[in-house]
Amino acid sequence: MTAGSFHAHAMAIERVEQRLRKVTAALDAAGVDYAVIGGNAVATWVTKADPSAARATVDVDLLARRSDLDRITAVFASLGFRREDLKSITLFVDPEEPSRRSGVHLVWAGEKVRPSYDEPAPDVSEAVRSEDGFRVLDLAPLVRMKLTSFRDKDRVHIADLLGVGLITDDIRDALPPLLRERLADVEASRDPDDF
Repeated sequence: MTAGSFHAHAMAIERVEQRLRKVTAALDAAGVDYAVIGGNAVATWVTKADPSAARATVDVDLLARRSDLDRITAVFASLGFRREDLKSITLFVDPEEPSRRSGVHLVWAGEKVRPSYDEPAPDVSEAVRSEDGFRVLDLAPLVRMKLTSFRDKDRVHIADLLGVGLITDDIRDALPPLLRERLADVEASRDPDDF
C-alpha cells in the first residue's frame, strides 16, 4: 500500500466514524431510540478489551423500530441524507459520500432481517450507552445477531470477539442450540496462534 492509498484508507475510516457520530447525535437529540450494530458495534466492544484488535468498517448499521421510520427519516433529511427503501433494509445515503456501500443501513428491531433467519433482530431496548456516547447493542444480543446472520464477515466478527475473550460462558449458555453450534464452529476454525 502506498502512502497515498494508506492516507485514503485512513480518511475513509475517519469519515465512517464522523458519520456514525453525526447520525447518532442527531437521533439522540430527537429522542429516537436506536442501537449501533454491525462492524461498528463489534469494534466498540473489541476496543474495550483491546484497542489494537478492532477492525474498521465501511458503513454504519443501526437497529431501530419500524414504527419510528417517519421520525428517523425526518432526522436524516435534516442532515441531508437521501432515503432508499431496499428489499430487506432501509438505507440513508450521505450527501458527502453518495454511495450505498458507505451509507447508513437500518435493521428493524424485533423482525427477521431475512425470512430464512431463525431469530429476529433484538429490540433497541437491549442497547447500552457506549463510552463514546452513542447507544450500542449490548454484547449478548450482538453475538446472537452475528451468529444468526453468519455470513463470512459475521464469522470474522465472532472470531474477533472470541479473540479478546468477550464471549463468556454466560453468553454461550444463553444461546439457542443452533447458534451455540455456530459459535463452536467458529471456535474450532480459529487458528490457535491468532491473537
